[in-house]
Amino acid sequence: MVSFRASLTGMDSKIESKKIESIGKMTQMTQEEIMANTKIVIQGLEALKNEHNSLLSTELTVSAVERAQAAMTAAAESSAERQALVQKSLDMIELGIGEAQVMVSLANHLQIVEAEKQKLRTQVRRLCQENAWLRDELANTQQKLQASEQAVAQLEEEKKHLEFMSSVKKYDQDIMDESQSESKQDKPKSDDPVVDLFPDDDTEERNTMSPTPPSHFAQQVNAGYEIPARLRTLHNLVIQYASQGRYEVAVPLCKQALEDLEKTSGHDHPDVATMLNILALVYRDQNKYKEAANLLNDALAIREKTLGENHPAVAATLNNLAVLYGKRGKYKEAEPLCKRALEIREKVLGKDHPDVAKQLNNLALLCQNQGKYEEVERYYQRALEIYESKLGPDDPNVAKTKNNLASCYLKQGKYKEAEILYKQVLTRAHEKEFGTIDSKVS
Repeated sequence: MVSFRASLTGMDSKIESKKIESIGKMTQMTQEEIMANTKIVIQGLEALKNEHNSLLSTELTVSAVERAQAAMTAAAESSAERQALVQKSLDMIELGIGEAQVMVSLANHLQIVEAEKQKLRTQVRRLCQENAWLRDELANTQQKLQASEQAVAQLEEEKKHLEFMSSVKKYDQDIMDESQSESKQDKPKSDDPVVDLFPDDDTEERNTMSPTPPSHFAQQVNAGYEIPARLRTLHNLVIQYASQGRYEVAVPLCKQALEDLEKTSGHDHPDVATMLNILALVYRDQNKYKEAANLLNDALAIREKTLGENHPAVAATLNNLAVLYGKRGKYKEAEPLCKRALEIREKVLGKDHPDVAKQLNNLALLCQNQGKYEEVERYYQRALEIYESKLGPDDPNVAKTKNNLASCYLKQGKYKEAEILYKQVLTRAHEKEFGTIDSKVS
């Protein structure tokens, strides 16, 4: 009995030592070696299990015979104890077999997982290659798109250039035709027209940004200085664009021409002053009064230096600067400029010239906005005398000046004087439209 129990204990210890050794070895083995050794252990445990089952059956037979011979003896107790030990050892063997089978299943599962992992790695590598290829294709496409956009931009620039050149040719031809027609005419004309300070005397219009009509624009630029041949085409183009309100085209044209003139002729040249005047009037139409004032002051300095202080072009620039200040409500700053322009025109053109009368109208408007009504009356009356003597009573400037003077009388409460002037204007307009009563009767 003791030897049997010792043999079982020795077998258990051997099994435990083998399990420990196998676990220690497995930490240093590869997965294939672990699987092979696990299968060997399973086979050994299966053999031990069979051996224990045979011992258990033998022990049961022996115990039955002994119980038959000697019932309720001490041998029966020892047989039951041996059966319990064998059963315990058998349970441990079955547990080991179960653990080994779990390890085998786990190893199989790990192999499947590793295979899936390798498969996913292969797919990732393939996706990385496709991604790199797509990036290359995208880069090539972007380069082609940029090249196409550059080509389109170049074509647009060429188109604008061709349109500009065609416009230049057209205006060159127009200027040649005009010059030929002017050479055939011997009519005297004033080269220094004066532009009204507020042509329609309309406060609302003065406060809104509206393009200057081409005729007024040309008068303000050309006043007192003949446009040189090299600037005529550009001058006409700028007038056309500015009168249409296309300042985004007119301003770059002026700036480019101004830069070219300064490079070829220097800053202190009359042509540069002419371009400064043009650009200043374009800025004025955009309500950029500060920029326009700087340009006009610069043009004034150049013209005074190159043409002399009493040149009609200087008077024209002074008048434009006074108009600019008047539009900004700076009547005190505008008045001395307008007076100086009047003095120059009187010296150059004579005191009874129609342009002197127009300058008097501008000066009267400036004084009226300051409440200087005595001076206003004097300027309007003198302008009216010039217009009636030089242009005749039916000239539109006569009616306009009478209307302005009547407005001045109304603001002073001189209603009788205003009524007389208004009746004169209305009567003359009625006679021009319908004729006199005597002519109708006859």
